Amino acid sequence: MEVRRAGLDDLDFLAPLFDAYRRFYRLPGDLASARAFLNDRLARHESVIFLAVAQGRAIGFTQLYPSFSSVSMAPIFVLNDLFVDPEARRTGAGAALLQAAAEYGRRNGAIRLMLETEITNTTAQGLYEKMGWKRDTEYYVYTLTL
Repeated sequence: MEVRRAGLDDLDFLAPLFDAYRRFYRLPGDLASARAFLNDRLARHESVIFLAVAQGRAIGFTQLYPSFSSVSMAPIFVLNDLFVDPEARRTGAGAALLQAAAEYGRRNGAIRLMLETEITNTTAQGLYEKMGWKRDTEYYVYTLTL
């Protein structure tokens, strides 16, 4: 398995995975929109995507969005998406993608990575904790739907 930073030339690999990721969260499939969304993020340098490839097939990805901590006056990255094709789970792809994201953050001066996941996604939570991620016990997360 290879994990590498994805570029615009990887959209044919990425779009089906991104579409499957969205369907995992109970949204309708829309491959054309998934491709367009990823194209915009990559073309505008608004996100960093790592792609896991095994035997010439894309099996997973993670997407980071840059942000900042005002309190720490330092860059951070939001690990917004992590998805591994169900047939490729338990192969180490998820861990490899998380490691690639962490290494990228360190190389780029980030003080931390952040993520959120559904409370019911216990499989992913187990992987995050195994990889050294800590569940926040000090802050609540609020959202405002616009």
